[in-house]
Amino acid sequence: MSLSLNRRSFIAAAGAGLTALSAGLSPRLYAANTTTTLAQKELPFKISLAQWSLHKALQGGKINNLEFAKIAKEKLGIDGVEYVNQFFKDKAKDEAYLGEMKKIAADHGVTSVLIMVDGEGALGDKDEKKRMQTVENHKKWVDAAKFLGCHAIRVNAGSSGSYGEQMMLAADGLRKLSEYGDTMGINVIVENHGGLSSNGAWLYSVMRIVDHPRCGTLPDFGNFVVDSKTVYDHYLGLRELMPFAKAISVKTYDFKDDAPYSTFRGDREFDLKKMMGIVSEFKYTGYCGIEYEGGKLEEMDGIAKTKEILVKIRDEA
Repeated sequence: MSLSLNRRSFIAAAGAGLTALSAGLSPRLYAANTTTTLAQKELPFKISLAQWSLHKALQGGKINNLEFAKIAKEKLGIDGVEYVNQFFKDKAKDEAYLGEMKKIAADHGVTSVLIMVDGEGALGDKDEKKRMQTVENHKKWVDAAKFLGCHAIRVNAGSSGSYGEQMMLAADGLRKLSEYGDTMGINVIVENHGGLSSNGAWLYSVMRIVDHPRCGTLPDFGNFVVDSKTVYDHYLGLRELMPFAKAISVKTYDFKDDAPYSTFRGDREFDLKKMMGIVSEFKYTGYCGIEYEGGKLEEMDGIAKTKEILVKIRDEA
């Protein structure tokens, strides 16, 4: 395995006991000892819309990618958008098409925040040639993000092997892509998106190994499901990823009338006000992207409900 990252970095970040987040505490101990409440901090976050919130309408042909920014602003009152590459997968190098996307966003006073990139290979592939090809595959999306005026692309840290091996492999691919992103002024941010990436301690360690200012995280409130048998603690995981956060995904599912801040899917449930309180603890001031995936409300209604809750949380802070 030919990696550009040294073993000392790995041992420092992933050995017994992670380097402290604050006051000599590991992420796990830090989470247990943090008691700041939402009301004690200002919460000046901005609200954006993740395109996946409308995936049923997009996949069903009811709307198309070029309508996304207009819908976000005119129908939902949201002025930041997060694109998903699969809805314009063959357009990454099409300047005419990207130019139209950029113009529509500008005409409606909408900020293009980031592009979520899937389907371009595993950045932590065991095979070095495949891993480097994956880095190359992502570069066109870095370029597209730059063209559109985004600040980042969201990527996945997929890999295979042991816990430690996957750390090193993912960190290697991320470091190389981040170095390219740096030349374009674009961040490379990793979402907790299944497998070990949904283990907050693992992804925290990967970020420490990468150690590049352009590489960060996109904590997704709901995606702390490692596998069919393992669900990582949502609140702990969020705290572990927040030191590196350059975007936030406010994942919501279904809602309860008697629990105004709760969102749930099956037996998984978390409190949005508590999650946003953790975001506030880290003085995050960027975009919080609504990503509605519920089944009881229609997509537009679910997005509106999520926005209503976020605005209420912000107003109460």
